Amino acid sequence: MELLIFSKKYTESEAIHNFMDMYYSLNMTYLASDLLDKGLSPKQISEAVIAAIKIANASKINTKAHFKPVFSGIKQGVIEDCKLSRLGYGLVLLNADLNLAVVANFQVDVLQCYIDKNRS
Repeated sequence: MELLIFSKKYTESEAIHNFMDMYYSLNMTYLASDLLDKGLSPKQISEAVIAAIKIANASKINTKAHFKPVFSGIKQGVIEDCKLSRLGYGLVLLNADLNLAVVANFQVDVLQCYIDKNRS
């Protein structure tokens, strides 16, 4: 019986791409599923993540630096999730269901910080 060992040879661009993915991942300290604890439903989170990615794309923000699809274990199950940077998390929360107090409070806080920063 012969043993065949396959080792993929990475091109330089693949290695750089993998390194950048790992580097971006270091700054993604949030999970979209964290918003379940704040009262958002899985559907609301999915819709907010999609909207946040659309905004990032329209703003020419590198989405790979702020959004990374992953799988998370939750209550003995596996769910599709998304790792988020601080900016990504904020964009998701800004685009979540406006009827939720946590979303409304976050939007007011962001606007208040903006106003305070730009007072002359």
